[in-house]
Amino acid sequence: MSSHPLSSLITQSVLFFEKLGFEVVEGPEIEEEKFNFDLLNIGKDHPARDLQDTFYLNDGRLLRTHTSAMQVKTVWQKKPPCRILIPGRVFRHEATDATHEASFFQLEGFAIEKNLTLAHLKWVLESYLKHIFGPKIQVKIVPHYYPFVEPGMDALIKLKAGKWLEVLGAGMIHPKVLKNMKLDPEKWRGFAFGLGIDRLVMLKHGIDDIRLFYSNDLRFLKQFK
Repeated sequence: MSSHPLSSLITQSVLFFEKLGFEVVEGPEIEEEKFNFDLLNIGKDHPARDLQDTFYLNDGRLLRTHTSAMQVKTVWQKKPPCRILIPGRVFRHEATDATHEASFFQLEGFAIEKNLTLAHLKWVLESYLKHIFGPKIQVKIVPHYYPFVEPGMDALIKLKAGKWLEVLGAGMIHPKVLKNMKLDPEKWRGFAFGLGIDRLVMLKHGIDDIRLFYSNDLRFLKQFK
């Protein structure tokens, strides 16, 4: 029986992270602005808040733009140390084409402990990408700015053509976000990472049109056993 490629990769990812002690948490697709933006240190003037990027509802809530929206409330409920994995559908107000969809699946992971370091995060990212793409895949970590982490970084993989391609963003949780979690940043350290499931599946299987995932085309789905 064929399995949808997105579901398969989510399951594969969950099983990998569960072995590392991560607990799966799910959250609402309709979210409050404070959890999606404010408490994650995303400023009022950040372009992600613009109407052309985010779907806002009439009551002021929004369709979550990332599963990171569950970070702060999860820590409020589950006192650290903790390792959390949040898979789910997210929404971006953008035009649909071969590489962009208004809705797609994202996987957010974060861990908060007293002695976490950047080296721990790099090991997790490299181990995960080798698990998904095979042990021979080359992984490169480069600096990148994200408001909710400090320092921030991207993980890139080397394609067969020799080109490096960014596949996920990550970093050490920003001290301001730790404070919003009601934690003392002098005592606790955390890391977080986020990736697009659709994008990873496209790379893994050589799919060139993201819209195929949502087409209900049995000829397409039968390729995945």
